[in-house]
Amino acid sequence: MRLLLYYLTLLGSSYVISTYGPHQRAQMTGDILLGGLFPLHFGIASKDQDLAARPESTQCVRFNFRGFRWLQAMIFAIEEINNSSTLLPNITLGYRIFDTCNTVSKALEATLSFVAQNKIDSLNLDEFCNCTDHIPSTIAVVGAAGSAVSTAVANLLGLFYIPQISYASSSRLLSNKNQYKSFMRTIPTDEYQATAMADIIEYFQWNWVIAVASDDEYGRPGIEKFEKEMEERDICIHLNELISQYFEDHEIKALADRIENSTAKVIVVFASGPDVEPLIKEMVRRNITDRIWLASEAWAISSLVAKPEYLDVMAGTIGFALKAGRIPGFREFLRHVQPKKDSHNEFVREFWEETFNCYLEDSPRFQESENGSTSFRPLCSGEEDIASVETPYLDYKHLRISYNVYVAVYSIAQALQDILTCTPGRGLFANNSCADIKKMEAWQVLKQLRHLNYTNSMGEKMRFDENSDMEANYTIINWHRSTEDGSVVFEEVGYYNMHAKRGAKLFIDRTKILWNGYSTEVPFSNCSEDCEPGTRKGIIDSMPTCCFECTECSDGEYSNHKDASVCAKCPNNSWSNGNHTFCFLKEVEFLSWTEPFGIALAICAVLGVVLTAFVIGVFVRFRNTPIVKATNRELSYVLLFSLICCFSSSLIFIGEPQDWTCRLRQPAFGVSFVLCISCILVKTNRVLLVFEAKIPTSLHRKWWGLNLQFLLVFLCTFVQVMICVVWLYNAPPSSYQNHDIDEIIFITCNEGSVMALGFLIGYTCILAAICFFFAFKSRKLPENFTEAKFITFSMLIFFIVWISFIPAYFSTYGKFVSAVEVIAILASSFGMLACIFFNKVYIILFKPSRNTIEEVRCSTAAHAFKVAAKATLKHSTTSRKKSGSLGGSSASTPSSSISVKTNGNDYDTASGKHRPRVSFGSGTVTLSLSFEESRRSSLM
Repeated sequence: MRLLLYYLTLLGSSYVISTYGPHQRAQMTGDILLGGLFPLHFGIASKDQDLAARPESTQCVRFNFRGFRWLQAMIFAIEEINNSSTLLPNITLGYRIFDTCNTVSKALEATLSFVAQNKIDSLNLDEFCNCTDHIPSTIAVVGAAGSAVSTAVANLLGLFYIPQISYASSSRLLSNKNQYKSFMRTIPTDEYQATAMADIIEYFQWNWVIAVASDDEYGRPGIEKFEKEMEERDICIHLNELISQYFEDHEIKALADRIENSTAKVIVVFASGPDVEPLIKEMVRRNITDRIWLASEAWAISSLVAKPEYLDVMAGTIGFALKAGRIPGFREFLRHVQPKKDSHNEFVREFWEETFNCYLEDSPRFQESENGSTSFRPLCSGEEDIASVETPYLDYKHLRISYNVYVAVYSIAQALQDILTCTPGRGLFANNSCADIKKMEAWQVLKQLRHLNYTNSMGEKMRFDENSDMEANYTIINWHRSTEDGSVVFEEVGYYNMHAKRGAKLFIDRTKILWNGYSTEVPFSNCSEDCEPGTRKGIIDSMPTCCFECTECSDGEYSNHKDASVCAKCPNNSWSNGNHTFCFLKEVEFLSWTEPFGIALAICAVLGVVLTAFVIGVFVRFRNTPIVKATNRELSYVLLFSLICCFSSSLIFIGEPQDWTCRLRQPAFGVSFVLCISCILVKTNRVLLVFEAKIPTSLHRKWWGLNLQFLLVFLCTFVQVMICVVWLYNAPPSSYQNHDIDEIIFITCNEGSVMALGFLIGYTCILAAICFFFAFKSRKLPENFTEAKFITFSMLIFFIVWISFIPAYFSTYGKFVSAVEVIAILASSFGMLACIFFNKVYIILFKPSRNTIEEVRCSTAAHAFKVAAKATLKHSTTSRKKSGSLGGSSASTPSSSISVKTNGNDYDTASGKHRPRVSFGSGTVTLSLSFEESRRSSLM
């Protein structure tokens, strides 16, 4: 390996000694030497080396005027530093500048001359050769321009720790300090530019673009970062293509075909000017004018592409340009260049010939033209006026790359100044020592550059970050056509501050942008048409996410902007309108006092209360009449009071439900109905037991005393009260908003426990069933007591109502749930009021003749007759059966007659009253009934 390095170095050193690098150069001696690499040509002539003879050096073609201006910026900065009395006093900077021809091979050829003359000793090859006796050392290199060229140069310079400061290489790969140890730059990395491009596409709401990149270390990493940024923003790249200036014609045409056939209208190009130029020419030839180009900084202001003849296709291009700087005196320096004065710069001669399209008299190209190998050009004197010809060389309105070159040279000079003024004990090297400016080596300059921090003459702070990159921002430009001469004008339309907060980095003034050179309307570059408000993007199978179909938002959802990815759900209290573009507040509904249905129910409830109160008044007014006494006045009063409570409880179901009303209404309804039915049950059962008793005894009278009746009513009601207490304690009802209906919010009561409600109604129905049973048995009591028939009807109505209530309750919703229960309460309450009391009120008010004690006696006697007759017939039938079994079948059945007599013989002298007599053929049974006032109160 050592021997191999020897031969390589010997070969390079011998080449350096004989030619001192490439033949054409710009050089000037000095105490400290700086190297420079600039693309003074756009490329090399393609030449097939068949190796039949010794290979010749390839020829560079197509002079680069801007590259020459960059070279002039380095020379200007060095001369300015040499003339300064404060910066590096008594030290002269020299330079050696070579042309890279925008190719790696030429750049490496020049770089080899930088390292060979001052790094052979680092390989310990002094015993073989000493090649540096007459060649000064190069302590830093400014360049190169393209990232691909800088990558190759950085690999070579990094081996010897020679600092390299690039002015135009922005590839993010070069920030890797493990691989490129000595690389630095004064241009921002493409890491930010790719993000800025994606931000612009997102800003203009494009989602369908074409990506084109140079097939080198600049284009591939840049477009890779761009793709990642696009994925994060859900933006699709329809085509992703690589391009090179060395592509064959058929490759360029095939690429142009794909772009022309694509539906994407935005083309993002991450390439250099020479690489993108063949594609632009083909697009111009085809006159494809409906595309918008987004240019990276490498070609955004390139003179190769920014030509008036291309503007029909390229007008409206959005590009990134470096922040322009100001170089005082540089304009005059550029205008005073002349071949005779600038003998140290061999590139001036070619620049002059290309500028004036002529040949200098002693030019080797003039000899070639005389031999007929090149096109004929006239001779020029070398004293022509450079300002009389318009070239990119004098385009110093916006100095961007030139300013970066200027900054790079001054950064090296400032690092040397820091070494020169270093105080021992405060240096950057071992034991805080300082480097000796006279014996300084390149690695020491590199160390000093990494810690550089100074303010230039324009007040700008200059420093390199941890990746050896210098902070900078981008200017966003738009290509316009000049109204004066039709040339390309780079109009500044915004900027990109890479160090600002997210969302504030990009600024664009839309009013300054002209799309396609004339339009102010933002072009459309989406895979699908924008979805209107009220719709959302729907996925199309086997298509990218940027291609979608517009689907209408579902009910209850909305979208109020174009191209919505999802429809937002309306809040619970809102609903979407017919177009699904906004939400409106839902209508709040409950069984209101003000609506007709609520008013009707309230009127019915109040009517029930009024009618019940009227019945109470009638009963109190006629409390001493037989009818009222016969119906058990005290229980009737309690029953009527419970009916008032039943009617009143229905009013709690009307109005906006509150927590307290929800907790009150069901217990109020349940307790009221149980109290009502308990009274009916006790009252009916008492009469039944009294009339069916064979001989009413004092035990009956004591057992069915008034106090015990009230006790039974209280016990039955207490059970219902305890059910309600347990319910309210464990799962109390509460008010809640029901959003199940689309456009309506029903405010209802959450009953807390359906089981508890079932127990409440079930217990009421059980009591009603028992009451129905006793009322049915007592339906044949005396006519004045035939309220049992009406009680039976009332219980039938009750069952019909509440059996119908159950399915109606569970099949309705919202306010109708309360309405159903109110109707059930009112129907069952009116049924009991009407069946039990209306007949009696009718007799009391309109048939007073029937409200007498004689009527009661007659009814009682008739009932007694029926009971006695039934008993006698049963006894007679039994006797006949017995006699028939003893006397044979020939015995005839005697006829019998039944009569009721009330003549004088039946007069009871003791009591002074008539006794009804019942006669059965051979005998007479006399029944005696007494209606003493003392017994009425207990038996009636």
